[in-house]
Amino acid sequence: MRKIVAWKALPEDVLAYLQQHAQVVQVDPAQHDTFVAALKDADGGIGSSVKITPAMLEGATRLRALSTVSVGFDQFDVADLTRRGILLAHTPDVLTESTADTVFSLILASARRVVELAQWVKAGNWQRSIGPALFGVDVQGKTLGIIGLGRIGSAVARRAALGFNMKVLYTNRAANLQAEQAYGARRVELPELLASADFVCLQVPLTPETRHLIGAAELESMKKSAILINASRGATVDEKALIEALQNGTILGAGLDVFETEPLPADSPLLNMPNVVALPHIGSATHETRHAMARNAAENLVAALDGTLATHIVNREVLGR
Repeated sequence: MRKIVAWKALPEDVLAYLQQHAQVVQVDPAQHDTFVAALKDADGGIGSSVKITPAMLEGATRLRALSTVSVGFDQFDVADLTRRGILLAHTPDVLTESTADTVFSLILASARRVVELAQWVKAGNWQRSIGPALFGVDVQGKTLGIIGLGRIGSAVARRAALGFNMKVLYTNRAANLQAEQAYGARRVELPELLASADFVCLQVPLTPETRHLIGAAELESMKKSAILINASRGATVDEKALIEALQNGTILGAGLDVFETEPLPADSPLLNMPNVVALPHIGSATHETRHAMARNAAENLVAALDGTLATHIVNREVLGR
């Protein structure tokens, strides 16, 4: 019977589904040696949020497929998996809308200073009507610049254009004609986007090309009134440069769901900045979406082991072998 290693807790019905198709061994990834040993005689694996290194796969000669319960796959060495003939699947579709909701909540919370003022009220500081020192900025009618107009970026653009009458600028490897026609999105080069946008939103995967895509020079080129939104991957932004920009008033604020180091270290200056909304990487963290992601990842894995998976494949080159 086929063997699957699960290094993430799965909903009962998803676990039962996998058990219909294979023996499932649940492991704690913190027990590194046990985890690696389990992979050595497994046919497939499912999980998330754990870095899978080439060294961990040495001797795992039966392993044919891995399925991550996420859209991002930077925890894997994709080139190494491809070399070994191991298919990697991910879940890019089911989390689009909930993640776009999170992105837009960061836009609204940052613009209207929601977290800062909620804490101010709870501290007992609301004694009279607030004055200009505590005012926020409008979202309605402003310009949103989206770096990466894929599934999630397009869903954010829809909310912005149709819900808040925002002008949408975007950069992307290819033109997104559907977003241009439906939401009036305009494709521009990155310098124009940074100089023009009131809100700059990152929606790109983490690759060597996107690491520190936004650094000191890019932040300096943004409006002083601009707000940076990042719910993609923390390392797409040079966090040290961002901290300096926020401290120096180079930009107005930031809404962040991701960071270079997660969890965010207790001594991070970001934690003490009133102009920063910091969330614990909750992009897709709703009951409904996380369940759908787990189910999708499980179905991807079973189909991959059956040789029938046609979508959600990261390294399609494996199929040609």
